[in-house]
Amino acid sequence: MMHKSVSLADQVYERLEKDILSGKYTRGTILTELRLCEDLGVSRTPVREALRMLEQEHIVESCPKGVTVLSITVEDADAIYGIRERIEGMAAAGCARNITDEQIRALSDVLSLQEFYAARHDSEKVQEMDSAFHEMIYRFSGSSILSNTLFPLHNKIQKFRKNAVEYPHRANESIAEHRRILEAIASRDPDAADRAITEHAKAAHKRLIEVANSASEEGNTL
Repeated sequence: MMHKSVSLADQVYERLEKDILSGKYTRGTILTELRLCEDLGVSRTPVREALRMLEQEHIVESCPKGVTVLSITVEDADAIYGIRERIEGMAAAGCARNITDEQIRALSDVLSLQEFYAARHDSEKVQEMDSAFHEMIYRFSGSSILSNTLFPLHNKIQKFRKNAVEYPHRANESIAEHRRILEAIASRDPDAADRAITEHAKAAHKRLIEVANSASEEGNTL
């Protein structure tokens, strides 16, 4: 049952977006208002509004029986990583210029938790901390434009990030890259922060291609 203290439509939207982008509802799945009302325990009005918002985001599209899940394709993810390579450095540089000591500690705490969960092979929590780490950098950059651009993009590729961190060596590589980003930001060196996070985005992009090629060779899809 959804909590009614905030907009039900927004809650339904966030829940469905997460379920679609994480791969719970795969591409091509048909969702009906009735099914979603039963699954989520809400009326049709918030479900209908949430589906309208998801359609505007091109995550679903209308069909005669309801909506069809579009999700994010490998080609979409490839484009998103390309965008991140070009502009994420701006956010990291801004973060290095504007960050406070308290915010540095917050970033460090999140990274420590990511390392903790990686050691226990908890890929779900590793991904959760990965999201928190990047979201903090975007917020601490001091630019709402960058934050509002980058966070949704990072969120849209969560299924692909999950596939990557499920491999311990890839998770450890990502964490090592995060450590270098944190060191540059903590040193308040914008150029070094820009380079470190751009290299991280490029490495993540490379990992996506490797995982996609491996899945293709095995006859699977991401």
